[in-house]
Amino acid sequence: MAGQLKEVRNRIKSVQSTQQITKAMKMVSAAKLRRAQDAIIQMRPYAKKLQEMLSNIVSNVDSSANIALAEVRAVKKVLLIVITSDRGLCGAYNANIQKTALSTIQERYSEVHRNGNLSIWAIGKKGAEFFQKRGYKVDTHFRDIFLQLSFDGVQACAQEAIKAFANKEFDAVEIVYSEFKNAATQRFVSEPFLPIPKQENANGEKTQKADFIFEPAKEILIAELMPKILNTQLYKAVLDGNASEHGARMTAMDKASENANELLKTLKISYNRARQAAITTELTEIVSGAAALQG
Repeated sequence: MAGQLKEVRNRIKSVQSTQQITKAMKMVSAAKLRRAQDAIIQMRPYAKKLQEMLSNIVSNVDSSANIALAEVRAVKKVLLIVITSDRGLCGAYNANIQKTALSTIQERYSEVHRNGNLSIWAIGKKGAEFFQKRGYKVDTHFRDIFLQLSFDGVQACAQEAIKAFANKEFDAVEIVYSEFKNAATQRFVSEPFLPIPKQENANGEKTQKADFIFEPAKEILIAELMPKILNTQLYKAVLDGNASEHGARMTAMDKASENANELLKTLKISYNRARQAAITTELTEIVSGAAALQG
């Protein structure tokens, strides 16, 4: 009986220690989430407007204009930029991104993958480890962007992808990431990056020609604008992923703390029952001993 009580006490201490860790991690994630959320909320309207402007321009330039980054080619070589986290303990966040990437490959690029022409650039250690274990062609050059998140680091990745597409090393580039909604909700998406998608209406037709006045010449302006807007688009996706990770971890640690509370209640009830049983046994032995002496 004493051994059982000691075992329950040890389990209670263990759960309490774990609960302290989960509460601390929740508080850290909440603080990081606040900063990450502010960053993506401020960035999103700017990035969205730039993307709309770029798609509109590409959709409405003359067909004779030579825009290398909007060139639609037969898709024989594909690049997926997969944005995951460096650490775990964030619920199903990484698993859902990995599932989205696998679904994209299966639904759109299965033949490309079979031919060995599908490459993955992993931003975040979890994605790199996942796809390397499964034999995918993974480039980990930009894996550690989250160690010191900055626009310059993301810009280097975007410029490398732009250069590779322009050199026809890839015919399509997509970004797989988690779009931040709130701390408990993320939307996992695979978003076209290159070639630059054109704006279309519900019927699949080009949208109304925008009334832009180009200064300097249209070709020069487009050549200058495109890389900068694409840098911003990838940076927005990375900020979305960063906020989503901290939101998912905060939610996961909150649930873990609640589960630890429930487990502690159950263990304390078991401990009290064991103590009562031990006391009852001791009392029974004392009464039996006294009765034997009297007899």
